[in-house]
Amino acid sequence: MPSIPPPLVVASTGRWTPSSPACAVAVGNFDGVHLGHAAIARRLVDTARRLGLPAVVLSFDPHPAAVLRPAAAPAALSTIARRAELLLALGIDAVLVQPTDRELLSLPAERFFTELLRMRLGARAIVEGTDFRFGADRGGDIGLLEALCRRDGVVVETVAPVTVGGEAVSSSRIRGLIAAGRVGEAATMLTAVYRLRGTVVAGAGRGKPLGFPTANLDRIATLLPAPGVYAAVASLPEAAGQRHPAAVHVGRNETFGAEQITVEAHLIGFSGTLYGSDLDVDFLERLRDTHRFASVDALKAQLATDVARAEAVVRSLPPGTKAG
Repeated sequence: MPSIPPPLVVASTGRWTPSSPACAVAVGNFDGVHLGHAAIARRLVDTARRLGLPAVVLSFDPHPAAVLRPAAAPAALSTIARRAELLLALGIDAVLVQPTDRELLSLPAERFFTELLRMRLGARAIVEGTDFRFGADRGGDIGLLEALCRRDGVVVETVAPVTVGGEAVSSSRIRGLIAAGRVGEAATMLTAVYRLRGTVVAGAGRGKPLGFPTANLDRIATLLPAPGVYAAVASLPEAAGQRHPAAVHVGRNETFGAEQITVEAHLIGFSGTLYGSDLDVDFLERLRDTHRFASVDALKAQLATDVARAEAVVRSLPPGTKAG
């Protein structure tokens, strides 16, 4: 019977290495790293420290749904690298990614537990949400996990769902909010405001003659917010500390009859060339819908208003806001 390929180490503080004999682990997609994920991560860290173990998160790539039901797979809320960054900020010692294929997803729950968690990772403690499912056809539930842990002398702890507004926080709920442009509301359920990362490419060149040059983003791997204009913070990953207020347009440039959906960020107060650079955009608030303007002058007037409002939103951020 073919063996399970080893998970890939995405990020590690050094407390855990592939040769570590044991760990405390949480398994899941952790997409977006929302408040529910944070509750699991913090319990995992507490449990690991109590037992003298490193705290490890095991995620999956691609998402299992992308393997089993590609047409219905949810759009990602975070890249694997961003996920790891946010989890390490919560105290996790290492983030691993298990390559996902049909063979892995066909493993019976008990074999998944025994071969991957116990034999591969040396799990001595497991922390999961109460709705945790594992194994082929999601056949294993928290009850089976507890029984398997009792059999092997593994500590198991469960974490209740985190609720906001009387409803459980979930990645699917957050996807719905972002797809509707409600990025501010989504941020109340995330451990950091919603971020897109893209590579700056040449656009149509319309912004600069209007007085509002934009960075046009391509190769975006995560969910786009609804069409609209947003207040945001933009930053260059390779230049730590360079953060700029931004007004960001998502959608078609209707005034010029464009059909393609684009993401264009005007970095307020920035001058320079960004072509070929990666750019992170943290979405704070949706300012308005997109629409067709009667003239270029009307568009320029609206852009000036957008920029002023975006800058005001960024400047009003309280200390400690989860941006950047």
